Amino acid sequence: MPEFRRLVDSRCELGEGPLWDDRTGLFRWLDIEGRALHEAAPDGSRYRTRPMPDRPCSMGLCESGRLVVALPKRVVLFDLETGTIETLADLEPDLPTTRLNDGKIGPDGAFWVGSMDERPERAPIGSLYRIGADGRVDRMIAGLRVSNGLAWSADGRTLYLADSRGPWIDRIAFDPATGSLGERVRMATLDDATGRPDGGATDLDGNYWSAGVTAGRLNRFDRDGRLAESFDLPVAAPTMPCFGGPERDLILVTSLSASVAPDRLAGKPWTGSPILFSPGAIGVPVGRFADRN
Repeated sequence: MPEFRRLVDSRCELGEGPLWDDRTGLFRWLDIEGRALHEAAPDGSRYRTRPMPDRPCSMGLCESGRLVVALPKRVVLFDLETGTIETLADLEPDLPTTRLNDGKIGPDGAFWVGSMDERPERAPIGSLYRIGADGRVDRMIAGLRVSNGLAWSADGRTLYLADSRGPWIDRIAFDPATGSLGERVRMATLDDATGRPDGGATDLDGNYWSAGVTAGRLNRFDRDGRLAESFDLPVAAPTMPCFGGPERDLILVTSLSASVAPDRLAGKPWTGSPILFSPGAIGVPVGRFADRN
């Protein structure tokens, strides 16, 4: 059993979108409902939180040092020094019940972000988009309920995509030069007990790590979709793993607390806080958005 520790003593309502910034040596993560951006070093020092103007749903690092951030209906560039926000793209203005959700920078230098229906029934009206540095928006996949779990293999030739209400994980052939998609394979179909798939990450050995939000677990799948390992986490509802640290040998896991039953919170009081542990694997580095300087 790995040794878990709480990175900082701070509880998010809906913690999401963690990433590792190798230039600053900081983990960053979001509180969607708390409308905040958090950051801290792996030892918990240099902790800082910043308010956001709307719900920040996901984010990625930019070559310029800015962040690309998915707000509910638009993708923006956020300057960490000045707080300036520049709108890059507006999405789904014709779908009032959707918002953007999980997003990540692909090997092609674009920001990939999916959407979800916020109504309880989670109708399959969400999509996966590719956002270029010029603001071009391409809808790549439609018919999703809760687009989630974006991650890429080490060679950039496989995209992993999950639907939390599918609930499934797919493996899709990917061209890292152009961002085009190829053959799509259903890798795993899950349930509440194993953990509906939320955010995901990959390691250098070809494994896919999935936050099992309904089960309080972090699940490691091999490329063929076999559940190779499952970690019982000290948080009730984990939302996304992220490899980081100078050697990328640590995993930071965010979680949500807002909708967790009181008895589950009592049993796992770290719920909502970012937790850190050494998984015995090295993560695939996530790229940077090829934005304008």
